[in-house]
Amino acid sequence: MHTDATRTLLLDQGYQPIKVISWQRAITLITLRKVEVVEEYDAQVRTSSMIVQVPAVVRLHKAFRRHARPVKFSRVNIYARDGHRCQYCGATCGIDRLTYDHVVPRSRGGRTTWDNIVSCCVTCNARKSNRTPAEARMALLSTPERPRWMPSVQIRVSTRSVPDAWRDYVYWTGEIEHDDGGPD
Repeated sequence: MHTDATRTLLLDQGYQPIKVISWQRAITLITLRKVEVVEEYDAQVRTSSMIVQVPAVVRLHKAFRRHARPVKFSRVNIYARDGHRCQYCGATCGIDRLTYDHVVPRSRGGRTTWDNIVSCCVTCNARKSNRTPAEARMALLSTPERPRWMPSVQIRVSTRSVPDAWRDYVYWTGEIEHDDGGPD
């Protein structure tokens, strides 16, 4: 079986991508009548009693609901909450130049919580050091707090590794190239 045919794109009722699942999981969902097949690969799976086309894209019959869970505390979610900006100088930084800072240093009883951690560039983190923002004469751009949003679903795949069957269902930030090297 071709490697593209080992992955199936799962869509919600509105044809929005949710995640990538295995073709085996997709066939299970089809059997349980939880999804409909939108696109198929040329590949087939043969059993002793039948032949099944491998699904490339499937769509849920019922609405996909995210459960209202609190946002997980993590470095990535801290950066997302703060817009990948240093909360002292306002610079937008890549992951390699961004870190996080305890507003009230841990040595002073500060805790590692949503309301005491901010995104910070490496330069400002060194400048602030083991002091409070007031002691370092640095002002916070915003007061840190637990976010109320749920992270959006993101499916990260290379445009080179996306099966053709998915191309109408995923979003692109640039042009997609055909095998001949030209854009669509």
